[in-house]
Amino acid sequence: MPPFTTVAAYAPPGAGLLAAGIVAETFGPHGTALPGFDFALCTDRPGPLATDVGIPLTLTHGLDRLARADLVIALPGAAFRTPPNPAVLDALNTAHRRGALIAAHCVGTFTLAAAGLLDGRRATTHWRFADLLARRHPAVTVEPDALYIDEGRIVTGAGAAAGFDLCLHLIRREHGAAMANAVARDVVLPSHRDGGQAQYLAAPTPQDCHDEHLTDVLAWARENLHRPLPVTELARRAVMSKRSFARRFTAATGTTPHAWLRTLRLSSAEELLETTDLPVEEIARRVGYGSAAVLREQFVRRRGVPPRSYRRSFTTTP
Repeated sequence: MPPFTTVAAYAPPGAGLLAAGIVAETFGPHGTALPGFDFALCTDRPGPLATDVGIPLTLTHGLDRLARADLVIALPGAAFRTPPNPAVLDALNTAHRRGALIAAHCVGTFTLAAAGLLDGRRATTHWRFADLLARRHPAVTVEPDALYIDEGRIVTGAGAAAGFDLCLHLIRREHGAAMANAVARDVVLPSHRDGGQAQYLAAPTPQDCHDEHLTDVLAWARENLHRPLPVTELARRAVMSKRSFARRFTAATGTTPHAWLRTLRLSSAEELLETTDLPVEEIARRVGYGSAAVLREQFVRRRGVPPRSYRRSFTTTP
């Protein structure tokens, strides 16, 4: 099929104003001003539409615009936990059957899942709601770390500003890198971001621990990350057997000692990368990794980007 030129974005009740702005900025005539896109925001019933921040939009297009669009984008909305309008699901399925490219990002992915378009496919959404999507739609393979997932005629993206990543990917795929780069320059964004959502997640924090021995051990471990911290030593400091310590630790924190330490080391490395200009080798030593290479391997595996790329994105030092 030829590259898309007609774009219709469906805005549900309580539509995300940021998401509407992203697609309008990317494809609309008042956005990048690149030729070739016939863009429309549409909704169930034309007229005033409530948004997630209380600022209403006035939309003049209804679901009929989905019938002739080459690219249909389901935007996120505040009411994603409730079943979508059946007419919307019918319109999405009709567009898919005639060969339109269907996309969604953030919780807009729930609309595609409700339409059955994601069954047997991989998909992503905002990381906060990935578990909910997986529980509600078990036929969908949810990948919470991805910025976007391309399944051919179905493409899904992560939350919030990752809508730009999705839009730029679609333009790059269908119209080429030159146009994607031009759009990216116009909105002052990189044309492609490395890594996935994991680099933007705050490190999980264990639940409050009410066991005095465990509390002391957790505090001591935080102060001694530069040392090897085998479970046997942690258990000895808690005056417990290794087995009892592991069981009580998991009950108190919701995770295993090994996983907790790994998260603590990585989150400490993130903080040092963001707030200091220490060499990566020194950061690796301070958080308990044997070398910068080991830190890099763990960082890429768990955060999707190497430490230096993370530092460039998130540093708060001058």
